[in-house]
Amino acid sequence: MPTEKERMLAGELYDPRDPELVAERERARELVRLYNRTTATDRGSRVRLLRELFGDVGDDPAVEPPIRCDYGDQITVGDRFFANFGCVFLDICAIEFGDRCLLGPSVHVYTATHPLDAAERAAGKEYGKPVTVGDDVWIGGQAVLNPGVDVGDRSVVASGAVVTRDVPDDVVVQGNPADVVKELD
Repeated sequence: MPTEKERMLAGELYDPRDPELVAERERARELVRLYNRTTATDRGSRVRLLRELFGDVGDDPAVEPPIRCDYGDQITVGDRFFANFGCVFLDICAIEFGDRCLLGPSVHVYTATHPLDAAERAAGKEYGKPVTVGDDVWIGGQAVLNPGVDVGDRSVVASGAVVTRDVPDDVVVQGNPADVVKELD
């Protein structure tokens, strides 16, 4: 029988109150607390903590505190990843950023979701869907990426956009829900 963590990572209904998952969230919150207390000149500590918190980190990452996440180890970032102040990553499933991604302030990326059935919700079960962001993507401030979306290479997500479905390569999306408003050369 699969563990609750195995169910979570597979995108199946799972119980987030499982002791193993609670311990992993507590570990992540402690690393986040330490990260958020670093100073702007303490780049070495920031990179070391990101490498301990996130699942995989490319070269030359920069993340402005404060940040928030559930587990951290489901997050991978490519080379020259940049996240501005106040980003939130609900990473019960994989969140993958390609190379040279730029995130504005207060970008939220959610993989966590809940059943539509009220009885299942009341039982405390939840599940997730992974989020993937391609290379050279710019996500504007206060944008939200919802569970299960993919954002294509070189695309731009405008500030405040709520992405509820996949974004193709080489486009600008904006609005709620986000729609393509421009194709890029």
